[in-house]
Amino acid sequence: MAIKYRNIFVVDDDEMMAQMLSDHLQKKPFNKVSIFHTGEDCIAHLAENPDVVILDYQLDSIVENAGNGLQILEKIKKLDKSVTVIMLSSQDQYGKALQTIQKGALEYVVKNNDAFKRIDVILGD
Repeated sequence: MAIKYRNIFVVDDDEMMAQMLSDHLQKKPFNKVSIFHTGEDCIAHLAENPDVVILDYQLDSIVENAGNGLQILEKIKKLDKSVTVIMLSSQDQYGKALQTIQKGALEYVVKNNDAFKRIDVILGD
């Protein structure tokens, strides 16, 4: 019987945050993690059929003219409604959380000390 891997995309323009999250997720042997630093790069790889996309809300903070997390979320959902998207943000704002969930994100996770634990719970790990 073949092992079922979970294909996870981490999309964050903060390279250190993306790597820390990737390292954390890869502690589970069934997680295959790919890192992207722009939403556009993530969109270009959607044919790899990610099961989950963990998407930074403020993707446009470092790369000039990059789409923000909300714009990329809309594009992902337009191309493939079945992809689970978890929005990750340093902003603890109810309005932004509600907006991302209305646009199709499963959850809105604030980047704090509990963020990785919360992601684990959402993923059922």
